[in-house]
Amino acid sequence: MRSRGLGSQMQSEPRRFYDGGVLAIGDRIGLPPDPEADPRIVLERHLPDGVEIFSLERRIAYRDRVLGELLVPASPDFRTDLTSTPALFTWLVPKTGAHLPAALVHDALVDGGGAASYTSTEGHTVDRVEADRVFRDAMADTGTGIIRRWIVWSAVTAATIFVPGGLPWSTAMRWAHRAGVAVSLALTVYLGYSATGDLFDRAWPLAWQVPWMGERVWWVEILGGLTGAIVIPLVLSLLWGRFRVAGAIAGTVLAVLLHVSVALGVVSFGYLLLERLSARAPLVARALAITVAFAALAGFAWFTLGSRA
Repeated sequence: MRSRGLGSQMQSEPRRFYDGGVLAIGDRIGLPPDPEADPRIVLERHLPDGVEIFSLERRIAYRDRVLGELLVPASPDFRTDLTSTPALFTWLVPKTGAHLPAALVHDALVDGGGAASYTSTEGHTVDRVEADRVFRDAMADTGTGIIRRWIVWSAVTAATIFVPGGLPWSTAMRWAHRAGVAVSLALTVYLGYSATGDLFDRAWPLAWQVPWMGERVWWVEILGGLTGAIVIPLVLSLLWGRFRVAGAIAGTVLAVLLHVSVALGVVSFGYLLLERLSARAPLVARALAITVAFAALAGFAWFTLGSRA
């Protein structure tokens, strides 16, 4: 199938989702899909090894524009973590929301390599690349905004490139795409690192002085860095081959949000460290909290009184 371009608008059709009925398991009588009924997402929570995952008590039916009717899940063993978003980016793509039905359909399409987890009444076999396209179109039908759904599609496409068996091509083609994507992402991070050193006028180890920033006024350097965060990923996206659209989006998002992601990562790591310390050494954690409080109080007094001196 030929992929729709980023600029093309897809008409949202919520009725493409409908109730998929109930699987027949053991003595339980199954129920067929009902195209006239709204989809019913009934989840059962599981906590294997403390990790939260869910199973679906009812199937979701989705009528794809190319593949026809897809019924998920087709296996009672199917498990999902809802939208597979890293904790650092749930502010951008939450674990649940309007896009949840599309995320569940995608999870079932790619679970365990495909056919055991979904039923296509048109007899189609769906590989991961096609499943990612279904996900993007299905998000449009849920009313998910165009920017969010293309960002999510780019992220799952990157995962498809690296996951074993994700690309239904020869081994040489798979590794060529993986190498191109790895190089483009590594260069994006490296240039972001160099640009940060340039902005603060620091000669960081192995950093390169990026010419689009240079020795200028700070706000001009920031604007220069922003233009580089857009232009460079567009050029590097060519290394993604047929997935260059995903490369352009993923690279730009990575470059623009690199510093935000690092800051959030530091805060998240600090929080997790404090949680673990509180659980394993509560007295040490309490002493640390008291020390930080007194240090903050002393610092506040010094800054306040010092500014009047």
